[in-house]
Amino acid sequence: MKKYIIRFLATLAMGMGATACNQDFLDVKPQGQINAENYFQTTDHAIWATNAVYNQLRTWDVIAFPFLAMTDIVSDDATKGSFPADAQRLSTFDDFTYGPSFPEEIRLAWRGYYRGVFRANTAIEGIAKVQMDEQLKNRLIGECKFLRAHYYFYLVRWFGDIPLITKPLLESEYYNQPRAPKAEVYNLIIQDLKDAIEALPEKSQYPAADLGRATKGAARGVLAKVYLTIGDFVNAERYALEVINSGQYALLPNYARIFLPEGENSSESVFEIQATALEESYAGATAWNMIQGVRGTPNLGWGFNLPSDDLVAAYEPGDPRRDATILYVGEVLPDGSGVVQDNPEMLNERYNQKAWTPSHPGLQDNGPSNIRILRYADVLLMAAEALNENDKLQQALTYINQVRARARGNRPPSVLPALTFSSKEQLRQAIWRERRVELAMEQHRWFDLVRTGQAATKLAPLGFKANKNELFPIPQSEIDLTNGIIKQNPGY
Repeated sequence: MKKYIIRFLATLAMGMGATACNQDFLDVKPQGQINAENYFQTTDHAIWATNAVYNQLRTWDVIAFPFLAMTDIVSDDATKGSFPADAQRLSTFDDFTYGPSFPEEIRLAWRGYYRGVFRANTAIEGIAKVQMDEQLKNRLIGECKFLRAHYYFYLVRWFGDIPLITKPLLESEYYNQPRAPKAEVYNLIIQDLKDAIEALPEKSQYPAADLGRATKGAARGVLAKVYLTIGDFVNAERYALEVINSGQYALLPNYARIFLPEGENSSESVFEIQATALEESYAGATAWNMIQGVRGTPNLGWGFNLPSDDLVAAYEPGDPRRDATILYVGEVLPDGSGVVQDNPEMLNERYNQKAWTPSHPGLQDNGPSNIRILRYADVLLMAAEALNENDKLQQALTYINQVRARARGNRPPSVLPALTFSSKEQLRQAIWRERRVELAMEQHRWFDLVRTGQAATKLAPLGFKANKNELFPIPQSEIDLTNGIIKQNPGY
């Protein structure tokens, strides 16, 4: 079923140019070029356009070097990795020396996520015009609004005030879009997610062939994170608890199995980027596995985004999540197929085990693993954080202790014991620590450090400058294209 939906989601790469044909199609004169204005005619067109918005999630600009550099590598969870001279530009994310013109990853992230916005805008406007089943139409528009919110949520957290584009632009409008205040961007994200909640089914209501599409629970979960990010703890609590109380999700008993193929779209999955290694093409894959894979044999990869010494030291004694997150030299691979061999070219050699993938068709870049964007454990910890901020300490303890109990598994109670804090500040610090080790190397740490105000303290030894590095620079190319209508972030 996974391969089926990936083929389905990849269709629009070709589908926007696809038309129905019959035996006498050669006798028909061309009627003009297909474009967004005349494309949307049938239900298939509406589905293909929605699939295109999903398809953008797997592109290099969205999920490869730009994504990993601007989430994990820039945080205290990871270092550039590989050997020192390989993609040396990425070391600028280790020491905060990046700028508006270098390296290219910042520009690529801007481009990739705005392409996602463009596809969503085109689909939302076009699908509304199609004569089709209203329930399906509303669902597809809901999926596109969820995805538009997803793209904008990353952009606003990375860049702050940004151009807010909600419809396909005319050519004359391309380069005169000013930055909108981030509050306006968040308002759109919130409204899109609320619209998605109304339109989308629960996870269990999708047929198997549609497993992996955006759900009501995914929209609620992302909305909870949005509210947590802007400090609205009342609404963060509300939407996190709606996910919890929906009965759609549950923690997997074994933490280490979440990130293996068997854990994909599991009971713990709230939203994942779908991927698979097809034999006939690379249309369903990502580069995410390859970039972080073991550099050498077995499991050939590039060896970037290595867990840091600081992350290794963050785990409590005996916490099994450390070994489930970090793959060491000499360690047997998760499927037992081999042992990680030492690569003498690499410094501090260890790998992100959550990005490990078993043997698959094709070469390295035919990465087949789903990328976990939102897990149920994340929702539980968001609920705990919001409840604690809302002075509901005992209820908050319930949810953080659920996460710790799952991580402990069948080990003695002395491992990850249940927390019993009576202080709001103590519990706040404990929740932040728990988020780090539970979600390590899953591209959340940077955003957590910035939104909680910890970045200036935690990252200062690495070169972080307060009141500057909370945001990335606007790519200079965007400023130049708009003749200065777009202004640069402070400090750059």
